Amino acid sequence: MRGFTLVEVMVALAVVAIALPSLLVTLYRQSDDTAYLRDRTVAAQVAANKLTEFRLVVNSTRSLTAGRDSGETEMADRDWYWWIVTTPEEVDTFFRIEIAVALDEEGQDNPLYTLQAFMSADMREDQGVLNTGDPDDPPESAPDEPDTPDPGSDSPDDVQRPPGDGNLPPGVDPERLQELIDGA
Repeated sequence: MRGFTLVEVMVALAVVAIALPSLLVTLYRQSDDTAYLRDRTVAAQVAANKLTEFRLVVNSTRSLTAGRDSGETEMADRDWYWWIVTTPEEVDTFFRIEIAVALDEEGQDNPLYTLQAFMSADMREDQGVLNTGDPDDPPESAPDEPDTPDPGSDSPDDVQRPPGDGNLPPGVDPERLQELIDGA
């Protein structure tokens, strides 16, 4: 019977001693990266929630101005710190909204996640017209309004009106628009 020599055992232990720590470091890095990705995902959700809140406030107050805001919120059993910076853009009535999210108050300079969005300050109210914002997609009537007039009625309310009548963009002549609709 022949077994391993002392030299062979020592070489095998040396290989294990070199490979095992590098394997442990790799596993540690992977678990650390997983925690980082989890935190970044939650930070992205915090930023998206703040943008939604911001849009709701802007729509309810009908005003959007440049400025800064900050605060703290809780999500996933942790406290998150956020900063919102609103700056005007070169395009008239457009603002850039930047929301930074971090795990501590000093994280503003190096946030875990930053969300940028653009918003129009043109807060004209739609009057029963749905507009998707796509220039190729004409506005549609609101769902609670009939799309076609009642054929048996001659009331002035049944006259087809231009989309957004009374709320047209600058430079659009409502009478000319009505002529185009009537001629179609």
